[in-house]
Amino acid sequence: MTPPQGQGRRFQPYVPETMKMKEFTWRALMLGLVMTAILGAANAYLGLRAGQTIAATYPAAVIGMAVLRLFKGSILEENIARTAGSIGESVAAGAVFTLPAFYLAHVWTPTVIPKNLGFWASLWALAVDPNYLKSTALMIVGSVLGVLFVSLIRRVMVEDPELPFPESVAASEIHKAGQGVAKAAKYLFYNIGFGALVYLGGVFNLFAPDRDFFFSVGQLGQSKLRLGPMDTTRVLGAGGVSTCAAPSVSPALIGVGYIIGPELAALNFSGSVIAWGLLIPLLIFFLGPQLQNYIPAGADQNEGWLGLANAVWRYIVRPIAVGGMMVGTCYTLFRMRKNLIAGLGKAVAELRGGGPPPESVGRTERYMSSKTVFGLIGLTFVAMCVLYAYLSGVVSGIAAALVMLIVGFFFATVSGYLVGVIGSSNNPVSGLTLSTLVIAALLMVSLGVSGTPGVIAVLGVAAVVCVSSAVAGELLQDFKVGYILGGTPRTIQIAELLAVVVASVVMYFPLMILYQGNINAGGTGFGDKLLSAPQAGLMASLAQGIVGGDMAWPLVIAGILMGFAMIMFKVKSPMLVAIGMYLPIATTSAIFVGGMIRWLTDSMRKRAGCNEAQSARVENVGVLVASGLIAGEALAGLVTATFNFVHWPLPEVFKYPSYLAGLVVMGLIAWALIGIPMKNAGDPNEPAPPVAIM
Repeated sequence: MTPPQGQGRRFQPYVPETMKMKEFTWRALMLGLVMTAILGAANAYLGLRAGQTIAATYPAAVIGMAVLRLFKGSILEENIARTAGSIGESVAAGAVFTLPAFYLAHVWTPTVIPKNLGFWASLWALAVDPNYLKSTALMIVGSVLGVLFVSLIRRVMVEDPELPFPESVAASEIHKAGQGVAKAAKYLFYNIGFGALVYLGGVFNLFAPDRDFFFSVGQLGQSKLRLGPMDTTRVLGAGGVSTCAAPSVSPALIGVGYIIGPELAALNFSGSVIAWGLLIPLLIFFLGPQLQNYIPAGADQNEGWLGLANAVWRYIVRPIAVGGMMVGTCYTLFRMRKNLIAGLGKAVAELRGGGPPPESVGRTERYMSSKTVFGLIGLTFVAMCVLYAYLSGVVSGIAAALVMLIVGFFFATVSGYLVGVIGSSNNPVSGLTLSTLVIAALLMVSLGVSGTPGVIAVLGVAAVVCVSSAVAGELLQDFKVGYILGGTPRTIQIAELLAVVVASVVMYFPLMILYQGNINAGGTGFGDKLLSAPQAGLMASLAQGIVGGDMAWPLVIAGILMGFAMIMFKVKSPMLVAIGMYLPIATTSAIFVGGMIRWLTDSMRKRAGCNEAQSARVENVGVLVASGLIAGEALAGLVTATFNFVHWPLPEVFKYPSYLAGLVVMGLIAWALIGIPMKNAGDPNEPAPPVAIM
């Protein structure tokens, strides 16, 4: 198949097919593999804490170009480095959205690391943990299948003129306009350092990054609720004490809010307002007299009410949020139904149509042959059957493998098509995974598989599909960039296969370091306010609820009805509101602060009369600053988690740090996100750069 014809002319890539240029080199590959591990680990931290990951394409492109230009690397080498470096984010997304669910559902038991073990001995203990082999096998199977599935339908989608591929076009333009890469790298690296310093300042108690506030809901012991006229005997005691948290002084969360913008940040925060401003105070008002009995005698009253408020949130409000997320997911997929159906149709058409022999096409059209791809899919399917049978038994294992193969292929195709329409940053991977989980769970119930084996099989299918869909979307985006620049698709496939295997092999370590570090610091691991993992919590709840019969269905149904109400209110994203209910308010309010900072930047840019070129420069620099803040906290968070992991004490500057000092630090973050971009608007007569691809 040849590229589409436009006005009688064949598409011409940036690097002509006849030009010989270095592309698949060891330096480009090794740089990409290092970036995929680091950026993947950083996104694992962000996904566990904020329930969101940020596209790594832009940072990987900037870092890859900055390093390779020191060695006079070619633009095709830069493309290979970016391709390999950005795929770790997709593996991380699949991992953090699903793997913690095995622990939250209590079907896997985490390894206990003894206190006296050193760092390397502790890592070795994780490496020989059976859960490491299981999770790594699931990620490798999912990521390799994602590469292979999308390889079957790559030509028809990459060469489809009706698919705009917005982020692919932007990425290719960034590679073409690489002369400004040194300046861009400066903004990224400087703010990585700034973000790390701010985060460490909170960890070392230089300032308080969080603060809880308490307020009375009625008067405990005096407030009454009458269920009739004044003389009725139906009177309930009411009243209690509720709590609310201030925004976390977190560079990463504020950076996330800046990138997603004020509208989405506000939607996310509105869920926390519903949870902590409406539902929790209301429940505490009704249940306060009964809840007070659970505060131990002599205990601090504020601490006691804080624990009770968190219990109400965790065990009453969160199941309601699960119902809202289910409706939000279905609604998201329903709104994309035309694109989903088109994506499935294109997959079937490509499989029927076949393609020309490799020797008859030019360098830019050389892919792995379909025979090779089908052969590798067959081998992976056999490995998948063995893996699922080992995890959950022969019958449920083979059934799970068949579900995964069929549903995984279609959803990988759908994911790739959606990336072509809306970009990988907006790809609803968790929604596709949730649909797969429900299908697999209902199949397990119909086969009579229940209990732990059924839950493991369902979560195993969800994990593979999630990684597969995320990787498939990212790879198709990379195929399009290579198509525009003139790269060789086969080298992109090879680079992606190597990168996803490396990312899968290392991803378990940051997850468990964060988990064990949180436990050692006094937290509860996955599900703690610092490692909320909302998508994984949803997967665990549904798997246990459908297969294990352990779910608070009245609360979930209430959440489902709330989701329908939001649709009728024409809420743009019910899913985002429900996730806001599921996340701690300190997290969502910090994201909201970042969104408001973005709104201020945009308002100042408009008042300054910036033209299109200046606006693009302001947006690019702002995204780079925010990306640096996110990466800085994420990497520093992994370092401090490592210290907690091996029981190395961290220094404390003040015993009672001030949150007011934290607000001053938040002001410095706001200055960086507003002042630096505005100072770099540039000359209005300079040509517009490519817009940042977030």
